[in-house]
Amino acid sequence: MSLDTSLQPPVRPDQPLAGKVALITGGARRVGAEIARVLHGAGADIVVHYQNSAREAEALVRSLEQKRAGSAASVRANLLETARLGELVSFVQQRFSRLDVLVNNASTFYPTPVGEITEKHWDDLLGSNLKAPLFLSQAAAPALRLSTGLILNIVDIHGMRPLRRYPVYGVAKAGLIMLTRSLARELGPQVRVNAIAPGPVMWPHDGVADAALQQKIVGRTLLKRTGSALDIARTALFFAADAPYITGQIMPVDGGRSVAW
Repeated sequence: MSLDTSLQPPVRPDQPLAGKVALITGGARRVGAEIARVLHGAGADIVVHYQNSAREAEALVRSLEQKRAGSAASVRANLLETARLGELVSFVQQRFSRLDVLVNNASTFYPTPVGEITEKHWDDLLGSNLKAPLFLSQAAAPALRLSTGLILNIVDIHGMRPLRRYPVYGVAKAGLIMLTRSLARELGPQVRVNAIAPGPVMWPHDGVADAALQQKIVGRTLLKRTGSALDIARTALFFAADAPYITGQIMPVDGGRSVAW
């Protein structure tokens, strides 16, 4: 069963996502916010999920609404409260009547050197990076089947190659890569499931990557420069608007870092 496409407006070349609705977790800041802006610019209505970034989420929604009234909303939710994730999907459906794209972007990232790892670290990093995407995707699957939709997971090149001092984070992102492929098998043919694996795109706020380390990392890319949140957002737009025959794939967006490892 799918939605009646005859009721949707004709697709404009500059608005390939017109009539579509995207939910972006962790969408208030950084990469998530840029994905929201780019998908919105392509015509999609946007729901910005946040947990603690209310001010940023509200500011982003206001800016999107100024460009197209009635096209954006924000919603607060703790993604680790898995029993309530159906409420998040229901909010989107009640607000916009459908869901076409789920972007699992929300994440936690910090070092966990061996010898210092605690169960709290494990629960937190596996929870935000793997558990939440699984259970939210499960909750969203019925709506996405109706719209022949897309799940897009934001993973990491270090889910494929380990990053020193980040073993728990690496395990979580590796799990999300496998979840991407598994869900593609489980939810096809109605729902496509893909992932973007950023490389050196936005440096963490914790100061763990000082200037010397940043230069070293960038020097190992083939393009010899840092990427941007816009690079990730444009790739998200490609998957949402121009890739109807691609599913179960992991797209590195890393300046060639994973090739020149």
